[in-house]
Amino acid sequence: MEVFSKGIHRALVPLDSNMENVAGVELVESASTYRMVTQMDLIKFLKGHEPELKHILNQTVHELSVVVEPVFGVTNHTKVIDAIKSMRAGSLNAVPIIESTNPTTEDHSLLVNGKGRKVIGTFSATDLRGCPVTQLQSFLPASVMEYTTSLLSVSANMAGSSPRELVICYGESRLGEVVDKLVANHVHRVWVVDRNGLLEGLVSLTDIIRVIRSSLLE
Repeated sequence: MEVFSKGIHRALVPLDSNMENVAGVELVESASTYRMVTQMDLIKFLKGHEPELKHILNQTVHELSVVVEPVFGVTNHTKVIDAIKSMRAGSLNAVPIIESTNPTTEDHSLLVNGKGRKVIGTFSATDLRGCPVTQLQSFLPASVMEYTTSLLSVSANMAGSSPRELVICYGESRLGEVVDKLVANHVHRVWVVDRNGLLEGLVSLTDIIRVIRSSLLE
């Protein structure tokens, strides 16, 4: 849990070894079989032990101080190519799509502080990986909203599923509810909003693993 609580998303775990009482590095080198374990795998495992974790899963995300802020995002008028550049510069895997308050004067090529603004979608690296190169090239000058609503809707129809919904929670949402949303939607983060849909922050798999680990060590 320590590795995943520090923001590592996946790790190779050795499944067998003929050596005993050796250091971690030596153990990895001596193993012949490995398994890739992800943060989501760990969250699903913890969800399977919900009764033992009720003392923490029943607390709200605000009570546990797991809401991260500020959160930077892109506007609904940001071009796909500008969003990609901004995410790369900020080392971000995903950003919220924020409703623009002034489409004519706001600089849509830069990341914006989403605090207190209406979140209407998500733009992520995962979405880009699932798009054929030829189609992605044609969408580069389009807005992120055009990309997410059109191309992803087509992908969902081809897969026989519904278009992806915006995954949100509230400050008073229980941690257990947030975990359920993460697992059900297979996402790595949930946007925290107020009752008007205005962005307050985010809760990620890393934050959840960190707070559960801290609770177990107490």
